[in-house]
Amino acid sequence: MASVKYKTEFIGTLLHEIKLQRDYLGDQLINTIYLGGGTPSLLSVNELKVIFSCLNNNFHISDDPEITLEANPDDISEKWVKAMKNTPVNRISLGVQSFFDDDLKYLNRIHSGDDAVAAIKRLQDHGFIELSIDLIYGIPTLTNQKWKQNLISFIDFKLPHLSAYALTVEDKTLLYALIKKKKLKAPSEDAIIDQFKILIKLTEEQDYIHYEISNFAKKDHYSKHNSLYWTGGHYLGLGPSAHSYNGNSRRWNKAGIKTWLALKEYYNESFEEEILSMDQRYNEYIMTSLRTIWGCDHDLVRDEFGTRYANHLLKEAAAFIHEQKIEQRGNRLFLTNKGKLFADGIASELFM
Repeated sequence: MASVKYKTEFIGTLLHEIKLQRDYLGDQLINTIYLGGGTPSLLSVNELKVIFSCLNNNFHISDDPEITLEANPDDISEKWVKAMKNTPVNRISLGVQSFFDDDLKYLNRIHSGDDAVAAIKRLQDHGFIELSIDLIYGIPTLTNQKWKQNLISFIDFKLPHLSAYALTVEDKTLLYALIKKKKLKAPSEDAIIDQFKILIKLTEEQDYIHYEISNFAKKDHYSKHNSLYWTGGHYLGLGPSAHSYNGNSRRWNKAGIKTWLALKEYYNESFEEEILSMDQRYNEYIMTSLRTIWGCDHDLVRDEFGTRYANHLLKEAAAFIHEQKIEQRGNRLFLTNKGKLFADGIASELFM
């Protein structure tokens, strides 16, 4: 989502892109809509209604879609929450990150821990049941005890969904620059492992289902939208940096807001696209399926990709089964709790 500076132009370009991209998914029924990528909470009720109207006019949307909006705790005013009740939005993903101010300061977040608490209470008071929060572990200022308290706060609110991510330091970010200049401490791999184990233990004790490496939910409260990514579903992304996938190709919009805003005149220059090879499709399936509670289906690999891929999968998985990092149940392979610590590395060893 763009800043206020570009908001009017952004909305006009978004409506234009919706019409241009209407055929990318064919006539597929749309069950989820996700408004993310920064600050969609800047949009007014009327602006959201215009966008939803355009989506309904150009796509086949189900009668009861999951519609998620990302928001930051400092966006959640009483006025804003009341306004959201007059839109089709029925799920909020709240970027809490931590309930402790020193962690938030390290992450360069504007909101405070008290802001996060107030935002959650306000959303619950106004009847938002499908509410998810993001928490980050591995922050150098975050002790194991504070991490436990973050999770207890989440549990005490009786929230149905949690997304919890290890802190990663991306190149060319402010955090990367500050760590490189030794102005901030770097994340500790040992702390990340310890806090991931705490995360699994506490959520399991409270009957949250660890349905994807970074996601935990009560029964029947999985994120339908994010589950599309992990189960090989097709999706369309609109706006700067957005990614799309329709089973045969992957398409991604360029990151710069000004480049994307120019797509009215230079549509084919606003995105890049690649047609996926069989190896790429197989690797994609391994990477996503292995992260989930549903596991990697050996029979599906054989039927979809062929015997050579199915044999390769079992051959390469054997060592991880022996190390108790992968468990085989029937025709499916699942990461154990031990294996979840090494999910990306294990998946890459199974790639073709």
